[in-house]
Amino acid sequence: MAQTLLFLTELLGLKVYDLKGRRIGVVRDAAVVPLVNPSRVDRFLVGGGYAWLSLRFDQVQKINLDGIYLKEEVLIPYHSDEYMLRMVRDLMDQQIIDGEGRKVVRVTDVTFEIRNENGFDVLTLLEVDIGLRSIFRRLFQGVLPRRWIRRLQGPIPPHSIKWEACSILEADPQRRLRLNITNKLLEEMHPADIADIVEDLSPDDREAIFETMDSETAAEALSEVDLDIQARILESLEADKAAEIIEEMSPDEAADVLAELDEEASHDILEEMDVETESQVSELMEFAEDSAGGLMNTEYVALHQDATVSDAIIALKTHAELLESLNTMFLVDREDRLIASIPLARLFVAKGETPLIELRSDTLIQVKVDVNQKKLTEMFDKYNLLTLPVVDPQGKLAGVITADDIISVLRGG
Repeated sequence: MAQTLLFLTELLGLKVYDLKGRRIGVVRDAAVVPLVNPSRVDRFLVGGGYAWLSLRFDQVQKINLDGIYLKEEVLIPYHSDEYMLRMVRDLMDQQIIDGEGRKVVRVTDVTFEIRNENGFDVLTLLEVDIGLRSIFRRLFQGVLPRRWIRRLQGPIPPHSIKWEACSILEADPQRRLRLNITNKLLEEMHPADIADIVEDLSPDDREAIFETMDSETAAEALSEVDLDIQARILESLEADKAAEIIEEMSPDEAADVLAELDEEASHDILEEMDVETESQVSELMEFAEDSAGGLMNTEYVALHQDATVSDAIIALKTHAELLESLNTMFLVDREDRLIASIPLARLFVAKGETPLIELRSDTLIQVKVDVNQKKLTEMFDKYNLLTLPVVDPQGKLAGVITADDIISVLRGG
């Protein structure tokens, strides 16, 4: 059975008739109540003279291009309802997030399906329209008969997004709750896609998304956007929420973005962070931005010089969150001075009792914390490095710089 579709541009201005076929008014808007049903049109707002009337979905007998016909005609005056998502006021011409295309789009029309349930017609929100066809409908609605417009739009390909793939933007946290708006679609995206979306949003919409997003996902996405935008987002958030996000970032990224904030905002966020993370980040913020200390990350795995392969495997399991980016381990002496680097790949061809010192790289390449960016990029290029350990003036391991860090420097960010 073919779908029976109705567009919002067609619904608006549609005449509403009572049981005797008398015109009551015309449709001015329609609304869903997401907490009750996320896609069924729950109310029709009907203009009758100077006031609007509220028409429930279960008062409708039939819906078609000629009008809406009632089975019950006790209508009440419309009063604003914060639990309603209104199609004209809240959707039409508004920006939304397209979860399938991973981008921000502007709604130009809405597509409904007319479904017959228990002998009565019900409207279900099917798609939001964003293409040329919907613009054509809007241009000629009220100028040409609805059926003519349908025939004339035929050659224009449709461009729409399934309603379940849409994420509504709403800055007011209380209204987000009432409308059952979540960030589930966003949180399932790749952080780089979220970053692209965030950069297209207004400051208020960015704040709303990061205020309600899972802190780990927010941190991953924040790391992908430009540093100045990172700073503006964090400044817009409450200090405790900003601290939650910062704690999920790597210490070097956290230090970089906090350095972009004004001193008061940075201090407030640091005060909300746990002591260990705050200490790591504060130490990194002391180094010059263009030095090895300013570039290094303090997330690494280092073992005592007497450790074995078995000890290394246990350490890797303990630091499982680092495995995705880890390619080197380090050995230190009793004073934490760096003595060797161990390529991770060598662990998997050695027996458990093998001393790690036997698997060390032939040459230990390291830099002091005050070495500048120019020298660092030259070293990565000359020695074809993936990871470069950074030591303090006493030779103690202070952090590591990765090839990704150098790529970011070369790209200017």
